Amino acid sequence: MTDTASSPIIVSSTVSQREERIGFLLVFLSALMWSFGGTIARFIAIGDSWTIIFWRSLWAAAFLVCFMIWRDGWRGTLRLFRDMGLPGLAVGACFATASTAFIVALAYTTVANILLMQAGVPLLAALFAWILFRERVGVATWLAIAAVITGVAIMVSESLDGTVSPIGDGLALLIALMFSIATVITRRFSSVRMTPATCLGTILAAGLAASQASTLRVSASDMGFLFAFGVVNLGMGLAFFATGARLIPAAIAALLGTFEPILGPIWVWLIHAEVPSGRTIIGGAVVVTALLIHIGFEFKRQTRPARAGVTGMSLPN
Repeated sequence: MTDTASSPIIVSSTVSQREERIGFLLVFLSALMWSFGGTIARFIAIGDSWTIIFWRSLWAAAFLVCFMIWRDGWRGTLRLFRDMGLPGLAVGACFATASTAFIVALAYTTVANILLMQAGVPLLAALFAWILFRERVGVATWLAIAAVITGVAIMVSESLDGTVSPIGDGLALLIALMFSIATVITRRFSSVRMTPATCLGTILAAGLAASQASTLRVSASDMGFLFAFGVVNLGMGLAFFATGARLIPAAIAALLGTFEPILGPIWVWLIHAEVPSGRTIIGGAVVVTALLIHIGFEFKRQTRPARAGVTGMSLPN
């Protein structure tokens, strides 16, 4: 997310067809898990956003630490945190900011507005990479970036004329910007591992929320939803992605990742009858279409490269 940057993914030439199919399934499941975030959040009755942030982040951190210990052992887990260095700290800070903003934004705007703005993160990251590091950007990518900016502008226009709260749109934009910056960092520093960096982000978010929450006491039913919010939506999504994305090409991972902003608003509409506005639908359609076309061009340009690079999937919220 959510959310949430994409970590550099190396696709081994020795990956078998069976492993690749498993990779497809795991990355799809990661996008599916992330898409449930808004729906789970709407079930939680707690009025204090900081309380939600604390428990969601705490459960996610606990799950991710257990996952890394299971996968890499105690020493390997400690090594992952030690080796991520300043870039990992920066990615963790970006994730903490984005995941915190996501919870607060839900009080001011629709799930669709938040997720559809995030769909443009890979292309916004390309824009930031050009601004900061003068990375080459092709004509097709420039056109896709322009389309994303247009789509976001359509969605944000509702806050300019007073139709919706500018706080919600502002926080949704902040989420997209944080994920874009995190994506650029992971592109520049291939040593950054997504799992420990985002785990650090959840710890930072929990610490901040603990200092701001009016109370940390919640009902049993809310705790159940908070557990699902942290473990299933955030933790399992990251675990599936970290395991599966190394087995498939970057363009395929990015394509599967678009299921999150597409499915997320659908679940909230079906379960909570939260209908996005007309401008959100139009602007979101522009953003998602631009992303899909861009991914299509990238897939044609590089079919199973030895180094697949950045997957184009944003971090979950």
